[in-house]
Parts: sequence; C-alpha cells; structure tokens
Amino acid sequence: MASTDTTTATPGGDAAEAGEAVAAGEAVAAGEAVAAGAGTGNGSDSGSGPGSGNGSADLAGLGAGLDALDSVQVRRAPVREVLVRKVLPPAIAVTVVLAVWQLLVSARVADAGKLPSPGAVWDSLTAMWLAGTLFGVLWTSVSRALLGFLLALAIGTPLGLLVARVKPVRAAIGPILSGLQSLPSVAWVAPAVLWLGLDDSMMYTVILLGAVPSIANGLVAGVDQVPPLFLRAGRTLGATGLKGAWHIVMPAALPGYLAGLKQGWAFSWRSLMAAEIIASSPDLGLGLGQLLENGRNNFDMPGIFLAILLILLVGIAVDLLIFSPLERTVLRRRGLLVKG
Repeated sequence: MASTDTTTATPGGDAAEAGEAVAAGEAVAAGEAVAAGAGTGNGSDSGSGPGSGNGSADLAGLGAGLDALDSVQVRRAPVREVLVRKVLPPAIAVTVVLAVWQLLVSARVADAGKLPSPGAVWDSLTAMWLAGTLFGVLWTSVSRALLGFLLALAIGTPLGLLVARVKPVRAAIGPILSGLQSLPSVAWVAPAVLWLGLDDSMMYTVILLGAVPSIANGLVAGVDQVPPLFLRAGRTLGATGLKGAWHIVMPAALPGYLAGLKQGWAFSWRSLMAAEIIASSPDLGLGLGQLLENGRNNFDMPGIFLAILLILLVGIAVDLLIFSPLERTVLRRRGLLVKG
C-alpha cells in the first residue's frame, strides 16, 4: 500500500517540481540578463571593460558638470559698457533734475528768494571754492562723522554680539536698543549740550547715541538668521566661545551686520547734522550743519541749497566708496553676485 501510494502521488509531485524548476530557471535567467546588461551595456560605448566602465563614465561626467558650475568665466567689461551701465543712468537723472529745477525757476512758481536757480547755487559754490573754505567745511563734518562712526562700531559690535548670544542680556537690553533706534537723534542734542558743553565731545556723544543701537540691532538680526546647523558644526569642530563667535557667528551673520553698518552710518551722519545745526558755535568750527544754519540766519537760499546738496553728496559718496564695495565683496564670496 505504501508503494502504491508513492506511485500514485508521483505524477502530481513531478508536475509541481517541474513548474517550480521552470519558474526558478526563468527568474535566474532574467536576473542574469539584467546584471549582464547593467555591467556591459555602457561599457562598450565608453571603451572600457564591463562593470567599471559605466561607473567611471558617470563619475567623469559628474565631475565635469561640477567643474562647469564652479568655474565662472570672468571678463573685464569694456569701458563703453561701464559708461553705459554705470555712468550714463545717474548722469541722465541729474540732468533731468537740473532741467526740472530750472524749468520751475523759469516758470516763477516761487520767488527767487525762496527757490534759487541752479546758477545761483553754482555761484555760491564757486565763491566758497575761491575763498578756500569749501574743503575745510567738508572735512570738519566728514572727519567728525567717520570718527564717531568708528567709535560706534567699536561699541555696537560687541554689544550686539552679547545681546544676540546671551538670553538674559537680550531680555534686559534688547527692547531698550529698539527704543533708542526709533528715538530721533535730535532729541539727544539738548541734554548733550547741558552735560558736556559746546565742544566735540558733545558731537560724538550724539553720534554714538544715534548709531550704536542701529549697529547692535543689525548684528542681532544677522545672528538670528544664522542656520543652527552652522553653530552645531562649529561646536563639533571645537569652535566655541570667542573662537566660535569669530569664525562661525560673525561670518555667517555678515549680511545682516553689513546692513546694520549702513544704517549706523546713516544715523551717524544725521545725528551729526542735527547737532551741528542746533549747537552751532564758533568754537566748534564751520561744518555743513553750521553752513546750513548760517544760510537760514542770513536768508541766503543759495547757501541753504548748497549745504543741502553737499550733505547729500557726502552721503552718496560714502555709500559708493565704502559700503557698496563691501556689499559686492560679501555677495560675490557667497556666490550671489558674479563679477563681470
């Protein structure tokens, strides 16, 4: 009976085994075909051996693509292109402003004592040039503003870094800095005169009170925008404390810090002009603010317009000569601006 049962079960078992063998054979054959195709499909095209040819070709193509992305074709712009793109637009704008100004004067929209012509302002500038007082007036104000800004930079940078990195200090001083930044600088002139008298220390005090909050808040905003991954990577590499602040935090916060510096300079310049206009004295020398106030006292509208234009030109010159190159350098190093 046992042998009969074995003989009877054999055909079904053979069929099942045969089906399994066929399926297994087809799977193995398909796997070998896929492996052979992946190993030799692109190898003949690249001219290398099977298996390694495709990988080396892909790596070579990837490296070439990365090199193409990293390499930027830098060319020196021709003089004509520089003139058209950089010099011509502001020259056209100045010409349009002067033309509209002269048109308003010719149309007599206001009395000559209230709206002087561009020629009258030019005559006032020529008189100061011939008298030899133009550069002295400019230097008096510019030197004060630059020195006051450097002092504000030396105070505002560590203060902003301290506020940004130490939470108790931020909770205590942060709102005060924001309030001081929104306070008009002219409000500090009267107490500074009473505290320090009519001398240069009063001028520098007003500049510091106007510029330090802007610089500190700009650095705080820049530090707040630093990705936490940078800080963790710096701590992993041992950059902690002052070393981390110098090598990790400050470079990462540089765009916000630079914006704070530009705003700090604007507050320095405005604070100085307010101090020179209000606290004018012969002991302080003749600056642009005093020049503007003297024009008001003497009903000299060409002198007033000249002082306004000189104040405007100094602000534009400092931005073009100092802050714009710094901003372009930072953007170029971060890959956000292509030279040429």
